[in-house]
Amino acid sequence: MLLFGGRSLVFGRTLVMGILNMTADSFYGPSRLSTAGDALERAKLMASDGADIIDIGAESTRPGSQAAPADYEIAALIPAIEAIRSELPQIPISVDTRRAKTARLSLDAGADIINDVSGLDLPDESEEMIKLAAGSGAPYILTHTKGTPDIMQKDVYYENFWEELIDFFGKKLDLLSKSGVSMDRIILDPGVGFGKRRDDNIEIVANMSELKKFGLPVLIGVSRKGFIGRIYQLAGLESQTRPEDCLEGTLAITALCAVDGIDIVRVHDVKENRLVVEVADSIRRFRHE
Repeated sequence: MLLFGGRSLVFGRTLVMGILNMTADSFYGPSRLSTAGDALERAKLMASDGADIIDIGAESTRPGSQAAPADYEIAALIPAIEAIRSELPQIPISVDTRRAKTARLSLDAGADIINDVSGLDLPDESEEMIKLAAGSGAPYILTHTKGTPDIMQKDVYYENFWEELIDFFGKKLDLLSKSGVSMDRIILDPGVGFGKRRDDNIEIVANMSELKKFGLPVLIGVSRKGFIGRIYQLAGLESQTRPEDCLEGTLAITALCAVDGIDIVRVHDVKENRLVVEVADSIRRFRHE
């Protein structure tokens, strides 16, 4: 997949996307960064640890979080993106934002990919975001969600979760196509943790290869998320439920992603996940057909 400035995403093994959070309230404390200099140093470390993509955002979308002011988001993101692009000219950068203006300014500053977790359901943003995706030619990550972050985990209900997930992607892809967004520029993210119950998240992981039916790259983001801790609880490991305790569970799912041929994993811990990907991918290549 061609990006800007001669950069590209080459799919063949599972790519590792490293998370940079320019926020003070992201759910995983060690991921929080406050300055462009901090973001640059973390990005350089991630690149040396084997990151294929750097994903940077300045608005927490953890369950219960409130929307960040647009001016804050832009002020935090743009200097960081410019610094990373200057020092790491070849690494792809995705911008994690629900706002079209923020996405446009980020692309101008050197980002390559729009990572939008809104599900194209924000009345004041979605139309402009679609126009930007169509006009810029930047790859667009389409995420399934149900509700905005402040309410998405309240009274979550589906008649049939998997059918509704597939229906969502079918309808949104049709909308994007009719709006001029090239289908070869879209990446699908089922939105683990975004308006999902524990078992919905587990169902995604168990059946994620089915999302390849759309013929598009698939991204999975489970890094240190709460449903992993709830799985630990089911096993009687009550003390192992904090995000800080969920690395091993994350790595288990990353291994499944690599074996199932998932295209991208979005993670906090680049080195550990990249090593898991390399081992799992090597095993996958020796599978009998």
